[in-house]
Amino acid sequence: MDKNPKQQIRPPQKQPRPGEQSELVPVSETQPKEYGGSGKLAGKVCLITGGDSGIGKAIALLFAKEGASIAISYLSEDKDASQTQTEVEAFGQTCISIKSDLAKEENCKETVNETLKQLGKLDILINNAALHWEADSIEEITTEQLMKTFYSNFFSYFWVTKYAMSHLKSGSCIINTTSVTAYRGSPTLIDYASTKGAIVTFTRSLASNLIDKGIRVNAVAPGPIWTPLVASSFDEKKVSEFGSDSPMKRAGMPNEVAPCFLFLASDDSSYITGQVLHPNGGEIING
Repeated sequence: MDKNPKQQIRPPQKQPRPGEQSELVPVSETQPKEYGGSGKLAGKVCLITGGDSGIGKAIALLFAKEGASIAISYLSEDKDASQTQTEVEAFGQTCISIKSDLAKEENCKETVNETLKQLGKLDILINNAALHWEADSIEEITTEQLMKTFYSNFFSYFWVTKYAMSHLKSGSCIINTTSVTAYRGSPTLIDYASTKGAIVTFTRSLASNLIDKGIRVNAVAPGPIWTPLVASSFDEKKVSEFGSDSPMKRAGMPNEVAPCFLFLASDDSSYITGQVLHPNGGEIING
């Protein structure tokens, strides 16, 4: 018998891919927790891929609250991107949005260049964009889907980082979004979990490569988090039960993940590189 059997914890729902923040029921909580910002990122410029909704949006808002100027890249959700930009600006910070398919190398280069053109520099890079599709067996995963998953979820991280490198300096940092699936796998997200495993190794390798340059590289591996990606990827029943089998018996909210990124982006983590934080609701993965 399952220790934590799945159960319905929200209304069944389904959205077209990639999903809209405003259509989620209940709302996906992205606003920072109630506390006074302390200027931990004052004067910094941060680029967040996949920053229009979900975890990326929560990072953008929290970083803005802490004094950073923000660039978000996004695939297609103009409404979500516009709303995120408005909410960032409400914290008194500059925010630009860049519509771009980062599965193409040239777009990764252009996204970095546009950030520099409009904001003047780059101090913090958050590689966060990702997509996934369910498949019950490896036979169902076409080569086209496999490549699309890797281009979107892993190659984009590699390329954006590559083109950002000449603009980063000692004290800069890179933070990659991986997943609990990198450590325990996923029977129905085989290709997605594989990209997330690659991101862990990429993080550790790059951290070693850049340590003498004073650039820290870390990652965050969320567990089940309530975002538009969930509602656009699974059937209605699975969406209604999503996260109910975690030790906390619920999915996390994006604003419960964003503080991990803030810690890794600030001087509070100045002695940490090549590591992964695990906001996953209590799952022990020994990673």
